[in-house]
Amino acid sequence: MNAATPRDYATSVAQAHQLGFQVAQVQLSNAAAELGGLKDMLDNDYAVLTRLMNRADDAQGGIEQRMLAIHYFLAAVAYSAGRGTSTSAARTALHEMSMVVAHYASFVGEAAASRVAA
Repeated sequence: MNAATPRDYATSVAQAHQLGFQVAQVQLSNAAAELGGLKDMLDNDYAVLTRLMNRADDAQGGIEQRMLAIHYFLAAVAYSAGRGTSTSAARTALHEMSMVVAHYASFVGEAAASRVAA
């Protein structure tokens, strides 16, 4: 049996489009990280990835794209709710947002690769 290993599309998409979610993930482990700046970085990355997907007009990714949007939105709400009262809650919400962006980047890369292969 020949099992193919999954390709890390997120890293290649991050490099190609100068996304910062991987930097944000590293910075979140730093207690002195400026959380507002990391949120702005993640919001920018999410907007770039959304534009890329909208340009691709990938109908089969519609449900997954909506699920990612809801997950990102809810994590952003959790960040907003927690940032003034709990740094730990805000940091956890940003980590969740960074994971959504990473998944979205992987999804965008995989969709692009499948279009090239078709």
